[in-house]
Amino acid sequence: MGRKRKGAAVHGWVVLDKPEGVTSTQAVASVRRVFDAQKAGHAGTLDPMATGVLAVALGEATKTVPFAMDAEKTYRFTARWGEARDSDDAEGRITANSDIRPSPEQIQAVLPGFVGQIIQVPPAYSAIKVQGERAYDLARDGEVVSLEPRPVIVHEARLIDAPDCDHAQFEIRCGKGTYVRAWVRDLALALGTFGHVCRLRRTAIGGFQEKDAVPLETLQHSMHSPAAFEHLRPISTALDGIPALAVTGPDAVRLRSGNPILMRANLFARLSEEADNDDLQGLTVYLSTGDGEPVALAALRAGELRPFRVFNFGTG
Repeated sequence: MGRKRKGAAVHGWVVLDKPEGVTSTQAVASVRRVFDAQKAGHAGTLDPMATGVLAVALGEATKTVPFAMDAEKTYRFTARWGEARDSDDAEGRITANSDIRPSPEQIQAVLPGFVGQIIQVPPAYSAIKVQGERAYDLARDGEVVSLEPRPVIVHEARLIDAPDCDHAQFEIRCGKGTYVRAWVRDLALALGTFGHVCRLRRTAIGGFQEKDAVPLETLQHSMHSPAAFEHLRPISTALDGIPALAVTGPDAVRLRSGNPILMRANLFARLSEEADNDDLQGLTVYLSTGDGEPVALAALRAGELRPFRVFNFGTG
C-alpha cells in the first residue's frame, strides 16, 4: 500500500505576481504552503531579479504544465547600455565596457532583425543542462560554459521608451525558450556596444495575465484560509487554444481507466467546429464531464480519442 501524501488534495492554477529577490522555487514552495497542497509546480522559471507572472500549478494541474510552458510569453524590461555582464543581467559581474550609447533611431533601425525566428546562444547563467548539470551551477563554480545556438521565435518587439542615454525600455512577445537577457546582449552588440537587462517583468504566459496575478504577500496573508481559494483558477486555464469536448458518464469512466473511446459523429462535429484544422489526426483534445469536471487530455487517432493524461482527484 502506497504512503499517503502529506497535505490537501488541491487542484488548480494560481497566477502569482512574483516579487523581486525570490527564486521561482521559493515562490512555488510558498504557494504550496498557503494551500497546504500535496503537489506543486510552475510553468516557466523567472530569475530572482525578475518580477511578474509565475503560473503555479497545484495537484492535477501539474499535468498541464507542458502546455503552459509552450505558450507565448510577454515581457517588459529595461536594457542598460555600455556594460556587458557575465549573467547578462544586473546581478552579474561586469566583463566589458563601452562608451557607445545608441539613439532611439538607431535602436529602431536594428529592431526588425530581432523579430521572427532568430538564433540565440542562451546565457551561461541559465537552467539548461550540460552533461546533467545546470549551466548556472557550472558558471557559479567558475567553469566556462559553452551552450549551443538555438532557434527561437520573437513574435513582436517594440521600443517603449528611452528615458536617458544609458537605458531603453522594451516589450516583446515570444515563444518557448527565448531568453530576454540573450536578446538584449545580442541587440547591444548589433548596435556596436554592450548591454544587459537591469529590470525584467513577465506580464503574460498563455492564458495567465498580469491583471489576474496576486502578489505573494497578499496570498501569504490568506495562509490555510478559505480566502486563498478565491485565487485558485481551473485546471483548464493552461489549455488556452486546445479544443474542449464534454463526454458522458460512461465515456468518462473509460477514459479515467486509461481506455480510448470512439469518436462518435456528434463529438466529431463539435470538434470540427472547435478546431481550425482540416486534418484532425493526432490533435490534442481536452475532455470534461457535462458538469465541467476535467477527465483527460486525449489525442484523436484512428477514429478514437486516446487518453494520454488522465486527471485523478483522489485524496492521496
